[in-house]
Amino acid sequence: MIRPILRLGDTLLQSPAEPVGTITPDIERLIDDMVETMYAAPGIGLAAPQIGVSKRIFVIDLSVGRDLKALITMINPEWVEREGMQLEEEGCLSLPGFNATVPRPARAVVRGLDRHGEEHTVEGTGLLARALQHEMDHLDGRLFVDRLRGIKRDLIVRKVRKLARAGKW
Repeated sequence: MIRPILRLGDTLLQSPAEPVGTITPDIERLIDDMVETMYAAPGIGLAAPQIGVSKRIFVIDLSVGRDLKALITMINPEWVEREGMQLEEEGCLSLPGFNATVPRPARAVVRGLDRHGEEHTVEGTGLLARALQHEMDHLDGRLFVDRLRGIKRDLIVRKVRKLARAGKW
């Protein structure tokens, strides 16, 4: 089932997500919904808080559904390593229409559970490292705009507020 994606301004997006205790059929359905919602958006990553569920789960697929083996599911992920820095433009399904250059690690390693409860580790560089950090931020109650400073951040926040006042957000 495709679920609505929350946007900047929703308080759930600003709160740390709760750990998943047991992987139940409800959690498995949630993951299926997340994948379907991510592909429909279309996007390369989605965290559970973005669809209104305060759980530490994210999905990433850099192939956007073209490669069935490319789908990454992480439950209760934790950082193992982050190193280096890259500066690239990124966007977010919770901030449609907005992009900004955000500093992210050049290499990232995350460990968590897959949808079957098996521990696995994902190591990424480039876009995958960026996506891992981006989704981990969602689980910690942060959006990419929170990593911006100065005029760029202010412009995005002001535009969102203006759209919200006009009933278009």
